[in-house]
Amino acid sequence: MKRAVLWDSSAVLALLDDRDENHEAALRIAMRIAKERRPSLITNYLQVECHALLLRKLGRALAREWLMSDALSVERATPGDEEQARALLAEYRDKDWSLCDAIAFAVMERRRIRTAFSFDRHFVQYGRVDVLH
Repeated sequence: MKRAVLWDSSAVLALLDDRDENHEAALRIAMRIAKERRPSLITNYLQVECHALLLRKLGRALAREWLMSDALSVERATPGDEEQARALLAEYRDKDWSLCDAIAFAVMERRRIRTAFSFDRHFVQYGRVDVLH
């Protein structure tokens, strides 16, 4: 079974915005993930964050098109994931991780996902996953 990749909103934006400084890297990474046929997913929290980011940066038409495309499988955070995320935020007081980041980390732990596609330094700070960037 191929190892899954969790996509962060920073990766989606970089892929879709040809003016983003990480656009070329995002294209290469996305093509590699597709070539390797690795399952790709996003949490429901990241989906909301991504839609808002695309709406703000690239406009409502593209944001809506991305949302309706179902390009990424959506993994719904469980109440346990949310509790684990709050525990992470309480434990790592020196980090400025968002609740959305912490929920992504909790979902990755639960699902045993070891790879994130992200240009967000918080995934590197977390340190428990490989980050494609």
